[in-house]
Amino acid sequence: MVKVSVIIPTFNEESYLPRLLACLDSQTLDEFEVIVADASSTDRTAEIADEHGARVVPGGLPAAGRNAGAEAANGEYYFFLDADVKFNRHFLKRAYNEMQQRMIDVATCEARPLSNVPLDRLMHNFANLYVKLNQYTNPMAPGYCIMIHSRLFDRIGGFDEDVTHAEDFDLIRRAAELRPFRVLEKVHINVSVRRYRKEGRLAFIGHSLAVSWHRTFRGEITEDFDYEFGDFDEKGADSRLRRIEKGMHKLTREYRRLAKRVRESSGPEETAIAPLARKMKELYGRIWSDETTRG
Repeated sequence: MVKVSVIIPTFNEESYLPRLLACLDSQTLDEFEVIVADASSTDRTAEIADEHGARVVPGGLPAAGRNAGAEAANGEYYFFLDADVKFNRHFLKRAYNEMQQRMIDVATCEARPLSNVPLDRLMHNFANLYVKLNQYTNPMAPGYCIMIHSRLFDRIGGFDEDVTHAEDFDLIRRAAELRPFRVLEKVHINVSVRRYRKEGRLAFIGHSLAVSWHRTFRGEITEDFDYEFGDFDEKGADSRLRRIEKGMHKLTREYRRLAKRVRESSGPEETAIAPLARKMKELYGRIWSDETTRG
């Protein structure tokens, strides 16, 4: 059995996949494999994967593609990555070692944007903060970086292919019912902001909030999911972005202040984080209230 199976779902990723495969070619970890689950790409995606020594299997939509990759995998751990991420040469080794040392069976890590736009960095900082705060009470992780022990993955039945949105969050929720989910401390991953550029930053925030609302109050999403957000002129969108950005800055400052208090606490990790999580969720609610985001 190899230590890590890197599983990458793809569809027409010839522009991004070579960069990720180059990162994988330089890794310091021994005994890992790369599996590309390709959804019948019409470009050179499969050919590029083959050139780099990756195993190519038939894929599909993200959940189905990831499951197909796992079905073909031989690793102790499955590292699910998207084609548009990158990382340093020690990523796999340090992530594997940390999971071994801390006895973690399901995890993610901090994400940093491949962008020089200040708002992009702020949005990722906010997302990292939110994932960290919820790791003990409402665990979630983005599909571009999920690390899970193969035994646990098989036990929960993999990704639910009936879930049409946030299938990554659904997987983490079910896995965390059996084993603690944690955010790794010794690695981070760099991610593309192409979705921001394609959808628009305001629309992306709106989509994320709509998905979160649906999962909280109506359960996992298993049907076509439409949402209306960001239907404003440019002036209105810019105004809302500025207010959201201001709220994020406030939340980040409060997080740093309270996180310092938690680090100085002598109590157990889960106990120490509880007051911080309650305070941050209260602030989060204020930021996204009608008063904060009113046009």
